[in-house]
Amino acid sequence: MGMPAATTSGRVAAKTRRRLRLSGWTVAQYATLILFLMIFLVPVLWVWSSALKSSIEIARSPFALPAELRWENLERAWTVGRFNRYLGNTVVYTVAITGGVVFLSCLAGYALALLPLPGRSVILTLFLLGLMVPFQSVMIPIYYLLRDLRLLETYWAFIVPGIALRLPFGIFLMRGFFRGLPRDIGDAARVDGANEWAVFRQVMLPMAWPGLATLIVFQVIDTYNQFLMPLIFVQRDELRPVSLGTMFFFGRFTADRGMIAAGVTISMLPMIILYLLLQRRFIEGITAGAMKT
Repeated sequence: MGMPAATTSGRVAAKTRRRLRLSGWTVAQYATLILFLMIFLVPVLWVWSSALKSSIEIARSPFALPAELRWENLERAWTVGRFNRYLGNTVVYTVAITGGVVFLSCLAGYALALLPLPGRSVILTLFLLGLMVPFQSVMIPIYYLLRDLRLLETYWAFIVPGIALRLPFGIFLMRGFFRGLPRDIGDAARVDGANEWAVFRQVMLPMAWPGLATLIVFQVIDTYNQFLMPLIFVQRDELRPVSLGTMFFFGRFTADRGMIAAGVTISMLPMIILYLLLQRRFIEGITAGAMKT
């Protein structure tokens, strides 16, 4: 009678130790995540707090909460600091570049994935070579080409090369998604009388929405954060995007730390809002792309 009781108590003790180990591991994981969350949030919250303080208050107590909320810093950064113009230009660049890349990538990705094109692998290889060419190695030839085409100091000076240099990644991504789609559905649509454009637009493209959403998010973030290309091709202040305008804003208001923090706050808010709105779709697209590419 003593042996079964001892065995049962031993199993209970083993399960208890196992649960304690799992609980300890879970606590360690959450503690690590909270630590990294604080590392990310503290600088952001410090900038937002400084945006509502005066320069004297920042110098006296940089890490303290603002004694009085100075919303005029944000208003002055928006108007006097020209962030209204910079963000407007950024919207133009982002919509044009993202739209161009998505449209052309979907067409090329569909053709390279599902159409019987001669030399399809060679064409894909030539496109993928663009992924291996850094912008720094081609920026001078592109500059002279834009100059000869009289596109410098226009919106097109950023939009045209912006689309061209992002197409290899977009084509590679969308080709992977189209290859993972069932071809029988497209064949059934062709049997019903649909032409190739109708098959692409009405059947295959809606099914590739996770990849499309991923491509859109990537292009929006990349275009919004682009700095070197507009610095070289767009020098006029009225054409600068927010990434480039922020640098010149720092130069004009070096002594006003509250204004600088307000400008940084305005520049980062659109991307934070975009991520909060599209984080689920972004994660779904990344997961689907990992399985289908």
